[in-house]
Amino acid sequence: MNSLEFRRHIHRNPELSFEEHKTQEFILRALETEGIECREIAGTGVIAKIEGERGNLKRAVVLRADIDALPIEEQNDVEYRSCNRGVMHACGHDMHAAMLYGVLCRLNRERNFEGTLFGIFQPGEELNPGGASLVLKENPFEGYDVAAVIGQHVDARLEIGEVGICPGVFMASNDELRFYISGRGGHAARRADINDTVTAMADMVVRTTSLNTPDSVVSVGKIVADGATNVIPSDTYAEGTMRTFAREERERIYSLLDANARAVEEKYGVKVKVDISRGYPSVTNDIMLAYEAMILAQDEGIMVKEMSRIPMAEDFGYYTERYPALFYRLGVGAASGGSHTATFLPDERAMEYGERMMWRMALHILNK
Repeated sequence: MNSLEFRRHIHRNPELSFEEHKTQEFILRALETEGIECREIAGTGVIAKIEGERGNLKRAVVLRADIDALPIEEQNDVEYRSCNRGVMHACGHDMHAAMLYGVLCRLNRERNFEGTLFGIFQPGEELNPGGASLVLKENPFEGYDVAAVIGQHVDARLEIGEVGICPGVFMASNDELRFYISGRGGHAARRADINDTVTAMADMVVRTTSLNTPDSVVSVGKIVADGATNVIPSDTYAEGTMRTFAREERERIYSLLDANARAVEEKYGVKVKVDISRGYPSVTNDIMLAYEAMILAQDEGIMVKEMSRIPMAEDFGYYTERYPALFYRLGVGAASGGSHTATFLPDERAMEYGERMMWRMALHILNK
């Protein structure tokens, strides 16, 4: 099976986060057919291992791809469109997995490297707590000296034959915010007899979004106040997202959200609960790996675009917290459309560049 056939099979049979049971079975069978040692990890993921023909086998490089899909009904008119109603690979994870498969097959045949190569087909990137955290919880690299963890993500903002690399902090941490306000509801005309939970929530939302800076994003996307034209409800609810690039900034906003809640309580006579579901840490690329990747890409005839940090989040951040790591973007062309939409269709010609990039990085680091 080649990587294109591998990709189209996964695209045709998408599964949601932490439900990738058939995807896992397919990957295990494909790797076993190629004679690649592999096993299950993180519930519905797969870890592969290939030992080089020489050198210290305890020195390792890890290549990672995610395998989960999104709850979207596909609208693309292609023969390999999703067969699972309401589920679609709308973020390119099928291509990530296929490119990793292609690299593993090539290096398994060649074995012209020192040390040990691991491949992670990771579940649950799209959903907290993130499959990366579950992979690392199993400590699969215990006893190994991990020189690098490498990951890539398709990007329609870059054209085919381009990669985007950002040395240092690249992607933001993400937290889910939920606000609960309770008070004495009642007739909207009897202001003296109620605690206006709607106005209190509006104030809390304004205070929250005022925390936005060039280094952080704090947004509220949902507000529920189930009253009526003349009814103030006893309870209101809101939820949003928070993105930061530095741990210190993350902690600072946590404290400010709590202070805002206390101020709203005092002003409106209500109770405010702030529930923060902590998500992925920021993705921080190893600077040396980033610049080495730029040089290697150019050697392979791949155009390099140096990227600025972006407020998107990725559970790859868990790997960057523990090991030297690099996460870069792979161009699939503007014609591919927008990710997380029903018509996202990455150009498969980009897979050649993604495989070459990952293959070259793995050999370079292992053979240093």
